[in-house]
Amino acid sequence: MGLVLTIAAGMIIWVILWALGARGFDGGMLFLVIVLLGATGRAVMNLLPGNQDQSKANPDAAPFN
Repeated sequence: MGLVLTIAAGMIIWVILWALGARGFDGGMLFLVIVLLGATGRAVMNLLPGNQDQSKANPDAAPFN
């Protein structure tokens, strides 16, 4: 849900900048930076130690059955 809100916010900023006279390409580049930062933040949040699922971390302690 957060990534969808990030994309929506980036599109809103792009349209506002374009309406204020900035080039569409410049607003688009800013939109891409915002989306990449949001996607990177989401990927990093899944890798933090407190956010990992403990049931998938070590399901079977024995290496062989």
